[in-house]
Amino acid sequence: MNIELFSIDDYDELISLWEKCGLPYDRANRDSREKIEQQIYDNYIVTYLLRDDTRKLIGSVIASSDGRKGWISRLAVDSDYRGKRLGERLLEKAEESLREMGVEIFAALIEDVNFPSMALFRRCGYEGWDKIVYFRKQLT
Repeated sequence: MNIELFSIDDYDELISLWEKCGLPYDRANRDSREKIEQQIYDNYIVTYLLRDDTRKLIGSVIASSDGRKGWISRLAVDSDYRGKRLGERLLEKAEESLREMGVEIFAALIEDVNFPSMALFRRCGYEGWDKIVYFRKQLT
């Protein structure tokens, strides 16, 4: 198993992984090929892929920094490979990158029905925080 940096050539494979894992995404806007490609050149966003020994894409994670807090998003592991601590390996790699960016607080937003992700983050030392209500404004 190998963790590597995302390349735009991996885009279609990444979207297929997200679909298989049931991750919601917005292919028309923030998750479009163009937007994801822009992220490759941002110093505050890094995307990692996990491949098995046959080079099949089996996991992904995005780490980003807002300058004071690090965000873990799109952590996904193919269901055929779960139960092998691969999510933890991806999370550790994301945290390592965030530390290199100077970040000391890591956070993740997890949908309230995503029990496997909540269990993973708890296992890795994260605490749930139920005192926040998420608001958003989408311009497109």
